[in-house]
Amino acid sequence: MKQTAIFPGRYLQQENALQRLGRNIGRMGKHALIIAGKTAAETIIPANQCHWGNCPFTVEQFGGECSDEEIERLTALAKESASDVIVGMGGGKVIDTAKAVGHAANARTVIAPTIASTDAPTSAVSVIYKPDGAFSRYLFVPRNPDLVIVDTQVIAEAPVRFLVAGMGDALATWFEADSCRQSFSSNQAAGYGTLAGFSLARLCYDTILEYGVAAKTSCERKVVTPALEHVVEANTLLSGLGFESGGLASAHSIHNGLTQLHGTHDFYHGEKVAIGVLAGLFLCDRPSELIDDVYDFCESIGLPTTLGDVGIGDASDDDLRLVTQAACIEGETIHHEPFPVTPDAVFAALKTADQVGLNRRES
Repeated sequence: MKQTAIFPGRYLQQENALQRLGRNIGRMGKHALIIAGKTAAETIIPANQCHWGNCPFTVEQFGGECSDEEIERLTALAKESASDVIVGMGGGKVIDTAKAVGHAANARTVIAPTIASTDAPTSAVSVIYKPDGAFSRYLFVPRNPDLVIVDTQVIAEAPVRFLVAGMGDALATWFEADSCRQSFSSNQAAGYGTLAGFSLARLCYDTILEYGVAAKTSCERKVVTPALEHVVEANTLLSGLGFESGGLASAHSIHNGLTQLHGTHDFYHGEKVAIGVLAGLFLCDRPSELIDDVYDFCESIGLPTTLGDVGIGDASDDDLRLVTQAACIEGETIHHEPFPVTPDAVFAALKTADQVGLNRRES
């Protein structure tokens, strides 16, 4: 049995870590193209570049969607500027785009997340969307980022909703890795998970449940505390290593299905993944005590627990059938569950999860 695990080259997390970006770029190449989200381009880079010395770089603002068209545009810019280092500075879609551009331009890749909203920073996976925001496919690049640099002061100053969405994404990590463990399904590294991968996935779950509420409170006050540091690490490193070296299953497939409905497009990846986790609890026949624990956690930090919370409370059964059919197409990770999965079964689980969320609010 082939067991595999993959990791980024280096992970650095601390307050004011972005002040050290220039010296790290200088060790890796001669010129950097920084693909920056709006806040990074307008605020974070100007506040930190005085610490970067003579590091040569070009800043290009992200176009808004991790699509083939945007990747092609930025790859052309990277080649035109002879950039041998690609830096992705922003949220999940910026990060995924930078990884794809780094691969296409044959450049080293640095990821500098400005929010802790997904586990994208450490992985070799890019989620590609259509220009209208609907899920298109996964792109697996051959190498993880060379450096992930996480500035926890920047993350503390970001809107709280991002941190909470990151906990939604992280919430899926153990459930999905555990399904892959039971079914002997392959992970994102094309092998069976290692003890390290499965253990990190479980540590991710335990960490967000233990420190999630306190971390959210810290972020609301825009301060860095040990609880915030723990949850940032869980959202970014533990979840990233856990999903990639443990594997994906139903939660992310249901997320992908939800993107077929336009009403969900204003909601973050982790918010939709949380709905996938809740539906997965019923799909996988999890114990009622565990189900209560997960709903309690989601409610305590403000994660979605109903379809209305992700913009589709008025979705018809026909709409939900589109979601569940997309979630179950051939090649989707929902088929890593340790039992056969059908669109009908996912439809029933999604409807049940939504109703339980509604019932809990009325009780």
